[in-house]
Amino acid sequence: MTDILEADPPKKRLDGIKKAAILMISLGPETSAQIMKQLPDAYIQKVSYEIANMDHVSREDREAIVNEYLEMSQAREYILDGGFDYAKNLLNKALGTSRAKEVIDMLNQIQLRERPFNIARKADPQQLTNLLLGEQPQTVALILCYMQPDKAAQILVNFPPEKQADIAERIGTITNTSPAIIERIEQVIESKFSTYIENDTENVGGVSTLVEILNQVGRTTEKAIVADLEQKQPELAEEVKASLFTFEDIVSLQKSDVQKVLREVDHDALVLALKGVSDELRDFIYDNLSSRAVETLKEDMQYLGPARLSAVEEAQQSVVTVIRRLDEHGEIYIMRGDQDAIIE
Repeated sequence: MTDILEADPPKKRLDGIKKAAILMISLGPETSAQIMKQLPDAYIQKVSYEIANMDHVSREDREAIVNEYLEMSQAREYILDGGFDYAKNLLNKALGTSRAKEVIDMLNQIQLRERPFNIARKADPQQLTNLLLGEQPQTVALILCYMQPDKAAQILVNFPPEKQADIAERIGTITNTSPAIIERIEQVIESKFSTYIENDTENVGGVSTLVEILNQVGRTTEKAIVADLEQKQPELAEEVKASLFTFEDIVSLQKSDVQKVLREVDHDALVLALKGVSDELRDFIYDNLSSRAVETLKEDMQYLGPARLSAVEEAQQSVVTVIRRLDEHGEIYIMRGDQDAIIE
């Protein structure tokens, strides 16, 4: 079941958690409840949140997700019966060459995540090289067999020439290895690698990460999270709010920067984004457009009619996304918290 949470076929481009939520909705509450019990807590929370915030599922999406789940389940059974070649042959007959390839590719990705030496595949090549330089050639060869070819090549070239040949020969002659040996080596490598990098930590999370996430969610969710932080961790909430850019914050931009943003924003998105905003904000936008553009914008807004809050928030978020992109590329400047102002 967790496969459908992670695999993402090329054509659908749906988030894995959304796909799982759609599947749960399609299967009904009783069946979904039984499936939920078998999922890790982290997935249950994510899927439950997605279900709670999903107010509409198109028939096309529902059918596509259910069909994908059935195809994946069927393909797994074929693999268990006779391996990938057997599964590929049957899937080609059942689904056609193109769709069969998509399913096989997804299963290959899933299998890759389940293969031994996962920590090695995720590790930085240079760090892993430093660790493996002291290992026996047969150990290095075994690990490289389970790694991505390009990363394995990066590691192999760092060994002395004579050791490269020894490792290459062993890779070429490995046919099978006891699972117990693989597991034992994997445990040793993971233990050594965790010790090796214990002082080489990676910066993850924190206010900047939270702000990046909040700048991508809908305004309703953003406001609810910030309000909750204000109750539980007021100092963190203030820090987040100082860095968080909202659609209304567009008035804090320089006039020239606003004009750059508006040139990049889709016209229809801007029409929808201005639905229900204050007169001051709307006038601010008008002041940064040509008279002809303002006339067109007002006309389109007049004929827009009622709009869903979620659609308006999505349009506003698309404007914020443009602003963040231009800021990251240094094309405009966003004031954040106590940062110094720009002197022109």
